[in-house]
Amino acid sequence: MQIILLENIMKLGKIGDQVEVKNGFGRNYLLRQGKALRASKENIEFVSKKKTELNKKNEESKKQFETTASKISNKTLKFNKESKENGELYGSVKPKEVSNAFKDMLNVEVNASQIDLKQEITQVGKYIINVNLHAEVTAKVNLQIDKIDSI
Repeated sequence: MQIILLENIMKLGKIGDQVEVKNGFGRNYLLRQGKALRASKENIEFVSKKKTELNKKNEESKKQFETTASKISNKTLKFNKESKENGELYGSVKPKEVSNAFKDMLNVEVNASQIDLKQEITQVGKYIINVNLHAEVTAKVNLQIDKIDSI
């Protein structure tokens, strides 16, 4: 499916780029979220006229995310989890749980889809994760997973 991007999307392209994506990704995510338009003559002309406005809007959202990144960058989120004797957790730490921790501990709104864990967190210890706030803005955050002392 050929589409025209209405915003910068990491690993896909910049505003106004025509890219080929799989039908499901285009229909179910990009078009539905308003991040792209189908590539047609009318839409190509529309995007080329609106490109400066879209770039301005993109810069504003980028600045907003940069302030959020400065608030959360290099902070440590602590989790107390039940684990086995060898330090293995009974359940892994999920992006949704990390997202809720941002809200509770740092009072910052971060979507679970913006959190990049790189690997499953199934052990007690320290981890560094990336938070992809914007196509051009990422923040590194520390996770500290501690064992709950059982009685």
